[in-house]
Amino acid sequence: MSIKAPKGTKDILPDEIINWQNIENVAYEVFSKANFKEIRTPIFEDTDLFERGVGDTTDIVNKEMYTFLKSDRSLTLRPENTAGVVRAYLEHNFYRESPPIKLWYKGPMFRYERPQAGRQRQFHQIGVEMFGVQDASADAECILLATNFLKKLGLNDLVVEINSLGCSECRKEYKEQLKQAIAPFLDGLCDDCKNRYEKNPLRILDCKNEICNKLFDENDLRNKVSGIKLCPECSEHYSKLKSYLDVLNIKYVENTFLVRGLDYYTKTVFEIKSNNLGSQNAVCGGGRYDGLVETLGGPHTPAVGWAMGVERLNSLIQPLQLKKIDYFVVSDNQKEAVKLTSSLRDKGYTVEFDYNSRKFAKQLEKAGKISKFAVILGEDEIKNNYLTVKNLETAQQEKKKLEEL
Repeated sequence: MSIKAPKGTKDILPDEIINWQNIENVAYEVFSKANFKEIRTPIFEDTDLFERGVGDTTDIVNKEMYTFLKSDRSLTLRPENTAGVVRAYLEHNFYRESPPIKLWYKGPMFRYERPQAGRQRQFHQIGVEMFGVQDASADAECILLATNFLKKLGLNDLVVEINSLGCSECRKEYKEQLKQAIAPFLDGLCDDCKNRYEKNPLRILDCKNEICNKLFDENDLRNKVSGIKLCPECSEHYSKLKSYLDVLNIKYVENTFLVRGLDYYTKTVFEIKSNNLGSQNAVCGGGRYDGLVETLGGPHTPAVGWAMGVERLNSLIQPLQLKKIDYFVVSDNQKEAVKLTSSLRDKGYTVEFDYNSRKFAKQLEKAGKISKFAVILGEDEIKNNYLTVKNLETAQQEKKKLEEL
């Protein structure tokens, strides 16, 4: 039996990679203009980093992490990268530098979940993190950065949803309201929600289980509790965020049930959805996590960021076509073909030749499929020290010296 890629993983083939490279190049271009610097962290970290950083009430920690023991040390393939970036922020003493510290990343993440369209067990994310700014202008800049990036990729029909989860004090009363509203229906909820009921009832609002969602809708549970009552500081922060988004002409919708799936969020949370393919798809999610640096052993540090799934992005943007190479050397003299190919590559061109030295007709047929020009090097050309260059789109030919190419 042939060996295949593991379930939930996917090869990115040469005719697809051009889209991925375009996404990464646009990310570098857009983020650099906002003075965000790229960081690359390891794909595995100490398991404790994610248990403490992501939260023990999340599906990620409870169900989805790829964890293994090596020399009695528990290690985990990263399921997300914010915790890893915070670890690097602390380990390399970025907190001693003048804020803001603005970082972005790209790379593979790993979660053991049911594979489906746009979601794999090895998937890729692009994300940004900004440390050291308490003001809501940092939240607004991160949202602006995400919308600029998406628009640069051709996604213009965007919906930005925002909410504020407030601080831990703000959430106390809301959690009690939630628990009282949900209590009569607790037996009908999934096991995950029963566990969240005690540890973090807000996460129940983020449940994807069909049974739970049906129960919520039939009993109008989400509307039986008011939104989080924000304290004066959190209310001012949220008002500032909306005023900044207005100044930036970013249209937004307030969604009081938006909580996101990770435990570390405080105050601002947001999602960006695209209607590019006719149905609404969430392409970006993020928010503020002012307590995470402290949770992982550092000083109190305000922070905000977001992440996007590259597979989802790739499914929404128009596919690009592989560009044809510059020249294909057509010759029945392999030594001269190798020599000419090397010379043209040294001049900065993309060049290929026929390794099997087939007949001219076969070589020209191959050239027509992959290159813009055929450089013909036959006996006459070699003898008289010139090249015949054929434009494969117009079929026009002309004689040239090597230095004229």
